[in-house]
Amino acid sequence: MMVHFPTSNELLQAALEENLYDKIVLQMQKDFALANISIDFSLDVHPNDLATTLHEKIYVLLMERFTAYLNLLYVIDVPEKNFKDIRATDAVDVSKEVSLLILKREWQKVWLKAKYSS
Repeated sequence: MMVHFPTSNELLQAALEENLYDKIVLQMQKDFALANISIDFSLDVHPNDLATTLHEKIYVLLMERFTAYLNLLYVIDVPEKNFKDIRATDAVDVSKEVSLLILKREWQKVWLKAKYSS
């Protein structure tokens, strides 16, 4: 399982190639709902739009609703050690890196389900 994706777009492209993109979108919708955070995208959202929407939502949560941001990361189960590797100090850059961490974790969830559910 390849989880070292340098960008969100590369991860989402790999998800499309492995027919996991829709499952990632559904998993994100489920996790955001569990964290009681609304996010607006449908199953037919373009990968670039998904990455942009996620980045914008994480930025807003980071700046305005920090407790909800932390709760979301807990619900998604992003490992704490991954946050220690973030070297950015600007909120825009941090939110971009956190968005990638979220997508990587969602990728892991759907990939493992797809691999071991058959």
